[in-house]
Amino acid sequence: MKSVRAVLDYLVSGNVSKIFGIPAGSVNAFFDELYDTPSITPIIAKHEGAAAYMAASYAKYSQSLGVCIGSSGPGGTNLVTGAANAMREHLPVLFLTGAVPVNTVGLNASQELHADPLYQSVTKYSKRVDKAEDLLSEIHTAVEIALTGVPGPVHIAMPIDVQLHDIPAPRIPAFPSRTPLLPDDQLIHETVDKMTEVKSGYIFAGQGIRGSVNDVLELAETLHWPIVTTPQAKGLIPDDHPLLAGVFGFAGHEQASQLINDRTKEAVLILGSSLGETATNNWNPNINKDKWTIQVDFDASVFNRKYVVDTAIHSDVHLTVSSMITELNARGKKRNSYPAENRANVSLTEEYNTSNVLHKLQEILPSSSRYTIDIGEFMAYVINHMNVFHEDSFDINVHFGAMGSGIGSAIGAKIAEPERPTISITGDGCFFMHGMEILTAKEYDIPVLFVVMNNSRLGMVHHGHSLQYKRAHERFSQQPVDISQMAASLGVPCARIDHLGELTEEKVRQLLQTTGPSLLEISLVDDTVPPMGDRVKFLSSFGK
Repeated sequence: MKSVRAVLDYLVSGNVSKIFGIPAGSVNAFFDELYDTPSITPIIAKHEGAAAYMAASYAKYSQSLGVCIGSSGPGGTNLVTGAANAMREHLPVLFLTGAVPVNTVGLNASQELHADPLYQSVTKYSKRVDKAEDLLSEIHTAVEIALTGVPGPVHIAMPIDVQLHDIPAPRIPAFPSRTPLLPDDQLIHETVDKMTEVKSGYIFAGQGIRGSVNDVLELAETLHWPIVTTPQAKGLIPDDHPLLAGVFGFAGHEQASQLINDRTKEAVLILGSSLGETATNNWNPNINKDKWTIQVDFDASVFNRKYVVDTAIHSDVHLTVSSMITELNARGKKRNSYPAENRANVSLTEEYNTSNVLHKLQEILPSSSRYTIDIGEFMAYVINHMNVFHEDSFDINVHFGAMGSGIGSAIGAKIAEPERPTISITGDGCFFMHGMEILTAKEYDIPVLFVVMNNSRLGMVHHGHSLQYKRAHERFSQQPVDISQMAASLGVPCARIDHLGELTEEKVRQLLQTTGPSLLEISLVDDTVPPMGDRVKFLSSFGK
């Protein structure tokens, strides 16, 4: 059998059912084997970078291995940004790239590139396999590394001749799974001792609490500790919970900032956050200043990076929080009742601005909608203004900040959870990078609503540059384009909004009733400065 056949058999054994990417000569042997692998559907994207975002989002919401493939040379380089994004997100994605035949290396072969060094800084493991008999074992090693410990992306480069070489039928190794990382019982006991001694504290929750939200809320309600979330964690906790103080960090809330700066708090419990720039409002020292600090994470490298930690618990968040609750219950500490608060009604004005548009959309769209948020000025409004009606309702990759990622992420998320209404909020700048993936969604009947905020400029760049340098280059603006007409030319149902009165329930509902994707263009130039001032202050602090 061909060595690449063994790779497909191995992926089938691990219940891999989707592979994202683009076929090409250097990976045609892999795609040819898919004819005989009906359990795997290839999702053929329009750009490898978008395919990488799809695979990462699919891995996140299916809680399984994502697989993404591209050609040698340019296909491989196009995937690198997506690999870096998956690395920051701790998402297990197997990146496969073709490579030129082994005996042509160094001879300027077509699309020749020594790719594995490029991936080494943005994956957990990267290797080119030069012997057919080693291909399966290296794929298995890579997948094991991707799924175990701190999950993350891996990369294998497969030369054309290696894929096609015949090998004896191998034994397919058992597909790996992640072993839970258990907390130390004695450390939990000592930590809870201290937690019950302090008068007050708060929980700083990052996106690592995904899958642990109910336990985190029970812990907070047992301790009477309020919660702040990072921008990445927005949407994990409904905003009608009385203990939620809001988002801290980029585009965060004033109430959360007041809590962080409250000098009366004696302790902080940091759950599932690497405490990066956007999560900490440019490393605000008050997060743990004069506070006993506990940090829980499955990644030991995050401890004591910028913030000195008194108690570091290297463990999965959900297991640690559950153990803390058990310890508290054993000491007679029980969960307190915190009935949901009535959300303050948002009074929409007639002004056609970003805030009113987003609130109006949320009034119309299903409350269970998941929003994948792209990078742009609208992202700041989403973080600061949009409500959280349903758990895990926002996907925001603000810390790596790859423009266009919210488009592919929506497709991957919808494939992983087809019953969840999925809305991509993107901008014209992002759309011009990866907007053709609406055609991918059409070809596979993936019903995502793409909301394109079209202001004919790079909005975040415009506002940020204006705030920092007191001027903005005229070339930050772009020629106005009717994006809805682009969608119409692709046969995608669409609508265009030019003033707030046109944003009606009937118009949006018509778009949601389609069997495939639809596009809603919001043509709006909003000169209001978005809530991103602290980011600008940080950038302005250099060069002085």
